[in-house]
Amino acid sequence: MSDKKSSYQIPSGTASSEQLISKSRFIAAVSHAGDKNEAMSFIKRISASHPGAHHNTYAFIIGSPEGSSDTGYSDDGEVSGCAGKPILSILQHKAVGDVAAVVTRYYGGTKLGTGGLVRAYSGTLMLALDKLRLIERVPMITLSIEFPYQFESPLRHLFEKYGIGFNDPVYTDEVTLRANLPEDKAELIKNEIMNLTRGQARIEKTS
Repeated sequence: MSDKKSSYQIPSGTASSEQLISKSRFIAAVSHAGDKNEAMSFIKRISASHPGAHHNTYAFIIGSPEGSSDTGYSDDGEVSGCAGKPILSILQHKAVGDVAAVVTRYYGGTKLGTGGLVRAYSGTLMLALDKLRLIERVPMITLSIEFPYQFESPLRHLFEKYGIGFNDPVYTDEVTLRANLPEDKAELIKNEIMNLTRGQARIEKTS
């Protein structure tokens, strides 16, 4: 099982849903957002596609939904606490990260009340999330590894064992390569590298 502290579910694309509640039209759109700029760009694009809407409420989560992520939300003029925050809560409850969601409302003339608004915004987003395909995001790190020539073959087998990608080795007095590996397995793999090379490898984390 993956370490929830370092891996989490993210959208692999976009999804939308729509429902009519007491004559008001609610439309949800949800998408992957790799950073805050991407999230705001998506929010602005969806809002611009509904120029006649009364509210374009939204929320986003950048990073892990269970960790120290960057979050934000807006009621966009809707009753305070009845739209943006419930949307954010749904995303967190569904444990989706790197995500942006917009729920648009075309007011139909009938007031829904506080509870009704929360249910309408949350329910419309839930319908979109039910359609959304999720994939696992596993944070990666890059290591620069320098080692004597005789250990190249054993290390290649180790990388194949863990499915680790690496660049073409550089051959000088020793072999140097850069390998990309899952952050949550980094210490385990580094220990195996040191064991295989009998402590002769030099390993550095790169940016």
